[in-house]
Amino acid sequence: MSLEHEINKRRTFAIISHPDAGKTTLTEKLLYFGEVIRSTGTVKGKKSGKFAASDWMEIEKKRGISVTSSVMSFPYHDFHVNILDTPGHEDFSEDTYRTLTAVDSVVMIIDSTKGVEPQTIKLFKVCRLRGIPIFTFINKLDREGREPLELLSEIEDVLGIESYPLNWPIGMGKRFLGIYDRYNETVVRFKGNEEEEVIPLKDIDQDEISTHPVYLDTKGELELLDEAGNEFSTERVRKGELTPVFFGSALSNFGVQTFFDTFLQFAVPPQPRKTDQGLIAPESEAFSGYIFKIQANMNPAHRDRIAFLRVCSGKFERGMSVHLSRTGKVIKLNQTQTFMAKDRETVDEAYPGDIIGVYDPNIYQIGDTLIEGKENYQYDELPQFPPEQFRKVQVKNVMKAKSFKKGIEQLVQEGAIQLFRQDLTDTIILGAVGQLQFEVFEYRMKAEYNVELEFISLGERIPRWIKNEKFEKRFFDSRSMLVRDRFDAYAVLFENEFTYRYFKENQKEIELVDLLEENDYQSYTAYQ
Repeated sequence: MSLEHEINKRRTFAIISHPDAGKTTLTEKLLYFGEVIRSTGTVKGKKSGKFAASDWMEIEKKRGISVTSSVMSFPYHDFHVNILDTPGHEDFSEDTYRTLTAVDSVVMIIDSTKGVEPQTIKLFKVCRLRGIPIFTFINKLDREGREPLELLSEIEDVLGIESYPLNWPIGMGKRFLGIYDRYNETVVRFKGNEEEEVIPLKDIDQDEISTHPVYLDTKGELELLDEAGNEFSTERVRKGELTPVFFGSALSNFGVQTFFDTFLQFAVPPQPRKTDQGLIAPESEAFSGYIFKIQANMNPAHRDRIAFLRVCSGKFERGMSVHLSRTGKVIKLNQTQTFMAKDRETVDEAYPGDIIGVYDPNIYQIGDTLIEGKENYQYDELPQFPPEQFRKVQVKNVMKAKSFKKGIEQLVQEGAIQLFRQDLTDTIILGAVGQLQFEVFEYRMKAEYNVELEFISLGERIPRWIKNEKFEKRFFDSRSMLVRDRFDAYAVLFENEFTYRYFKENQKEIELVDLLEENDYQSYTAYQ
């Protein structure tokens, strides 16, 4: 098969949502359709003993949450599908942000009973920043929820993107009869027990559903959509300006396959990617890719360390030699794998859009670019996102100092937590988006490195990086704590908004950088 043919087969996407909207459940259904699993588990599977295939870490099974991104690859009809299932909990949004750099489109799940929720808004903004096409699946139609027109209006008002429903629910909750598939011109009847019946629209008048009051109400809503709704445009979908909307129920497996089949037709294949030397097309002959995630101890028995690499151009072949753009070091890629969550198998070849695991002998960093041949460039990566909570940390047993150092080093490089050192004292300070991130870090240090920790909370702080190359350190104290990040760049952890504003007003010669501001981030990376 030609390189172009393989590229056009690929569909690489992430699934994002607020916690409990049904993200991991939907992922399980897609794996089921791909005949990857024989039956679907759920996130909270303690009673049945079954857990979601994408939740592979022990703590995920115990807590009933997804805390790390999973990669799942499988063939489906004429496509090769790569799904990245991301953590829904906001405390792990940094892992999700990095994962979004590796996809070509996104499926956004919205709970029909709750509408657009805070974490959905955060993740949506990141997708818009990168211009990623967004598809919406409104879930839990088998429960009483908000009116479909109200949900569409909220998507447009809150998220600032136009919507076009490719199907429409016929009732909801106890009145839920099925969906009206506008794109395929069918009515899909909900029969319960994961069964559905497809009725072509040309035959609908001969079916009893055509006279049902709920169906007649639905026809009225559809007439309103036809007259006043947005026009469908494939081009605007690909630009991230219009989101196709689908309705269904992931738990009861209704409307999911209809959604999946239609989504794959409209989702984009791998696209050209930005580098510091311009765009690199996936059809480019030379292999290239970049590392967006590092995961230590996927197999605790072997203490392994895997770098997740998104293939961006050319064809990957096991055993090929590439160079690491950051250092110029030449590396032979012999130990490479493809994924099904924690299950792995050796991969001999891969194409743009594929995600492969590369054995990491502690030489890679997140954002590293690997290139075949003599060209040298660096793929753009998403900004580093500043933590919000900070804690000083030390090892309980000083005899475990070596394991403590190794564990922190590996989990920081993996992106599980952010590392700072207090200036002068060199005290280790950890930064996280939320409390749960600390808990998972503590759990993994104990489970994977046999190290128990002691924390001293610094509470929520306002982190700002220092742009100046030279400055006087006498202006800093415990309320405006001077620290160095893992790259040795100076930052300040301000105790509160008042302290931050007072410092800015009185120390105008010190330029402070907010990583959440795009222009400031560019200044920071140039300084770094």
